[in-house]
Amino acid sequence: MADYAYLLENRLSLNQRSALEKVRDIARNHGMTVFLAGGAIRDLSTGFPVRDLDFTVQGNALKLKKSLEKAGAELWGEHEPSRTLFFWFHGVRIEVSSARSEEYPKPGKPVYHWSAILEDLRRRDFTANAMAVSLNEGSYGLLLDPLNGIADIEARTLRVVSPYGFIEDPSRLLRAVRLAARTGWEMDERTRGRYENAKEEDAIEAIPAYLKGYELEEIVHEEDALKALKALEAEGWMKQIFPAWTSSKADAKGLEALHQTLLHLLMQGIHPDLSAAHMELLTAKLTPKDRSALKRLFPRPGFVKHWERLEHNAKEFQKELLDKKNAAPSATWKLLTSYAAEPVLWLAYTSKNSLVQTKFKNFATVWPEARQKIPTAMMLEKRITPDLPGYQELVQEIFFALMDGKLGTDEEMRAFLEPHSPPAPPPPVSIRRTRTKRAKIVEEEEDQAELEAHVEGLDEEEFGDEGHEDHEEEEPEIRLAPAKKATVAKAAKVAAAAEKAAPVKKVPVAAKPVKTAPAKAAKPTPAKAVAKAVASKKAVKPAKKAPVKVTKKPAKPAPKAVKKPAARPSAKLAKKKAVKKAAKPAKKKR
Repeated sequence: MADYAYLLENRLSLNQRSALEKVRDIARNHGMTVFLAGGAIRDLSTGFPVRDLDFTVQGNALKLKKSLEKAGAELWGEHEPSRTLFFWFHGVRIEVSSARSEEYPKPGKPVYHWSAILEDLRRRDFTANAMAVSLNEGSYGLLLDPLNGIADIEARTLRVVSPYGFIEDPSRLLRAVRLAARTGWEMDERTRGRYENAKEEDAIEAIPAYLKGYELEEIVHEEDALKALKALEAEGWMKQIFPAWTSSKADAKGLEALHQTLLHLLMQGIHPDLSAAHMELLTAKLTPKDRSALKRLFPRPGFVKHWERLEHNAKEFQKELLDKKNAAPSATWKLLTSYAAEPVLWLAYTSKNSLVQTKFKNFATVWPEARQKIPTAMMLEKRITPDLPGYQELVQEIFFALMDGKLGTDEEMRAFLEPHSPPAPPPPVSIRRTRTKRAKIVEEEEDQAELEAHVEGLDEEEFGDEGHEDHEEEEPEIRLAPAKKATVAKAAKVAAAAEKAAPVKKVPVAAKPVKTAPAKAAKPTPAKAVAKAVASKKAVKPAKKAPVKVTKKPAKPAPKAVKKPAARPSAKLAKKKAVKKAAKPAKKKR
């Protein structure tokens, strides 16, 4: 399903969104719930241009008249029986009506009952028009589709809501032809049968004057009004509602040229309403008497005045356009895009003044080329990006300066952009971090590895491979303990090795090894106790191999005695980091 909140934001023109917000706010201030309904929802769903906005409120819509007029809406007409108001709001046709249900005691003579929005949708003509979107807080963008109109839109089908729809309201016969001509959709089989039956029974004769004038006026509001007029004429309906008005009375070539002019304006963001211009060309060959009669049938007197003042408003605009203050291309551009769009369209189509035509030609083809010269790369170089405040205004200012020829060189452009360039961001600050816990842990691990390497050397040389393997088998928990505990255990191993090695080497070796004994004996008593406790279990096996070392290689311990002082840094490190901590548990064991 389509996201109608998104469609309302992106498919409507700026003026249409402004009108929608005004009606919504005013209805809310009056305590009424309001919905966008009918043709606008159909056009949003199908991708057709949204030509007008129909609002339905749950309440008396006539109470909104003064508030809407204060907001800038021009009242074009009203129909009190159905509580319907017609406005012109800054280039947008809007219709505001009360939600109602209808019953028909006689064809073409409805009796209105004020109801909720769902009942209002069920009394409409075709399912494709029986939809609404909420504009209220908490449900904004919510689609109401009680008759599954979306399915008929997808099938490109016109399906009448009521089996008696064409009999009760004969204006629906005209509406079916007009919608089919605009969309290219076809009536479904049942709807076609009911249409033909109502046509044969001359149901059109019961159409009330209000609805007859309403449908006649709707012809000129079509995007291709001549096509709609021809379709109604081919069905024979124009003879029934206004015989004098036929496609032969229209200026077909003028309508084609008008649409070409409209296309140029649309490309530059100007969106005029074609209704008044259509009316002028569709009735170009009608007699003044028939024109006057047609105007009296229209239910919107404000539209008739709008039509009658079209030529006058175009002349007033021409005076502004040719004024000296608007001689510069940028001034002309600003005037064209800010003036009422309908006089702009009519002047562009009708004016024979060469200067006026030159301005319109430049507006459509020459001046827009200045957009291609906007230096986006240079703007990025100067850190001028779209996320900066005022970026769009700056781009528009550059566009106008290029249009007027004020920025011809890169130097001029750089000088123009320099005041708008934000300051460069400061260089990144590199913070020199102090040693962290991780660094300390790494240092401790390195010290531990050094201690382990030294102890392993002692195990291999002093105790032999067998004693080393036995040590690993007997105390695996020391090697798997955390770093600090491992340090204590290794310190204990060093002390035990020193204490145990001394008596083994006293018998065969001279006095040199004995010198190292006082150094080892200088350690605190708790450490010795820990070392002896650890080494006591291993005293048997190294003692067995001691005579072998003495008899085979008696001179080997002497050089080893020289190397033992090198173990003092490791012993000191163990003393600092581990021995003191190991002392307390040793006392507890005692």
